[in-house]
Amino acid sequence: MTIRVLLADDQALLRSAFRVLVDSESDMEVVGEASDGAEAVRLAKEQRADVVLMDIRMPGTDGLAATRMISADPALAYVRVVILTTFEVDDYVVQSLRAGASGFLGKGSEPDELLSAIRIAAGGEALLSPAATKGLIARFLAQGDGADDDRDPARAERLGALTGREREVLVQVAGGHSNDEIAERLEVSPLTVKTHVNRAMSKLGARDRAQLVVIAYESGLVRPRVE
Repeated sequence: MTIRVLLADDQALLRSAFRVLVDSESDMEVVGEASDGAEAVRLAKEQRADVVLMDIRMPGTDGLAATRMISADPALAYVRVVILTTFEVDDYVVQSLRAGASGFLGKGSEPDELLSAIRIAAGGEALLSPAATKGLIARFLAQGDGADDDRDPARAERLGALTGREREVLVQVAGGHSNDEIAERLEVSPLTVKTHVNRAMSKLGARDRAQLVVIAYESGLVRPRVE
C-alpha cells in the first residue's frame, strides 16, 4: 500500500525538499501541497491523504487550527497529522496533540527520521517520538504547579469505563513504552497489549496513542514529573 502524504508549510523551498525525499520512497507519494491550514484541510479530503506533515506557523489558518478541523471531521478520521516544528520544545506542540495530532517532529530531523515518522503515523501502531512527546506533555501540564484545576473531570470520569488491565496498559503507554515493552513488563503477549490499547482508545474516544498519552495526563491517571 502506498502512503499518501500531504505537505502543509508556507515555505515553498521546504515543501520542495520534503517532496523530493518522500517521492524517492517506493511506498509513499506526495499527493498535494498546501501553504496554509485551510488549504491543508481541503486537500486532505480531496486527495484522500493518509498523513499530513503540518507546519504550525502559517498565515491565515495555522497548523493548530487545521489539526483541530481535521480531527473534528468524521470524513477525515483516517488522516494522521504529524506536526513539523522548528523548536523541539514548543507549547504549540502540546496543543496540537490535544487537538488530535499523532505526534511531532523537528524540522532539523534526519531524512530517515522523517520517513520513519510518516510510516509510523500511517500505521498507527506506535506513538511518534514517545519519550519526547511524553516529556513535552509532562512539562507543560506541570506549569499549573500540580493543581488539579487543569485536570479534565469528564475524561477522569470516563476512565471508569476501563478495566483494571486497560488502565495498567494506559499508564505504560503514557510512559512512552512500545507494545513489546509493555508486554514484557506485564508478562502478556504483544497481541494482548494491542487489544487493550485499541479498547482503551475506543472507550476514551482517542484517535491514536498520542491522544491516549494526553488523556492519561489530563485525567490525572499519570502525574507530570519534571526533573
